[in-house]
Amino acid sequence: MTVTSPVHRSLRVICLLVAACSLSACVYWMRAYQVYLQMSEFDRYFDVVVSDDFSLQFKKPVMLSEDFVSLSKLHASEETGPADGKKWRYWFRKVNGYKKPVTPEVKFYSELTFNKENKLTNWAFSSLFLQIAPPKFLEASLRSLGGAEINKEAMQLRGNTEAIEKIAADLPKKDTVIAQLGKPFEIKRDRQQEIYAYLFLLDTPHIEKGYENRALSEVKLSFDRKSQELVKMAGRFAGLKISINYRKFQEEHAK
Repeated sequence: MTVTSPVHRSLRVICLLVAACSLSACVYWMRAYQVYLQMSEFDRYFDVVVSDDFSLQFKKPVMLSEDFVSLSKLHASEETGPADGKKWRYWFRKVNGYKKPVTPEVKFYSELTFNKENKLTNWAFSSLFLQIAPPKFLEASLRSLGGAEINKEAMQLRGNTEAIEKIAADLPKKDTVIAQLGKPFEIKRDRQQEIYAYLFLLDTPHIEKGYENRALSEVKLSFDRKSQELVKMAGRFAGLKISINYRKFQEEHAK
């Protein structure tokens, strides 16, 4: 086993490289793949800062701003250009079934900061997003991407939760989350869970033709019917599918 494992790792890397290059815009995917490789040594390449928002800081930046446009086909809501780099902010606004903003307004942002070499140095999420992805669990989900399974057809990464240290923390309660997000677009119930679905529309000045559906994000929040805790978040942002099962990151006694 010891003799063959390096060969297996090399073959795995080669297969993933081939998979990445089989997609369109190979050069952009290759830089995204480099970031994926960095995830396996998280503390060497990243820092996490939590204040009013959640920031993932890149110690050795790789991705360029053009990569995000090429991969997502979407442009930022706001762009600012300080002398030492630039910032892109993507605003997601809650909408109804007709894609019209609701009142009172509910919105969150994702912000990208680039240095003067045009490389991504910081990725921030606003406080409202942290209502559906609590900071400790969001960090754990990012760490789990080291060695994650890649599904290139679904544009999805499946994290390796078994390799992550479990979190001794309570999950948000349904009443707290709903107080921030308001009434959902749809509610589905089964014997164990209630699933609240929300629609968010990206406020963007330009979308490439044929990719208009990527501006609409559907977020599904699953609450345990007994404990009323938020146990799972699943969504689609800019064409990328995200799913976090918080119970898999939680210590047994905290459940």
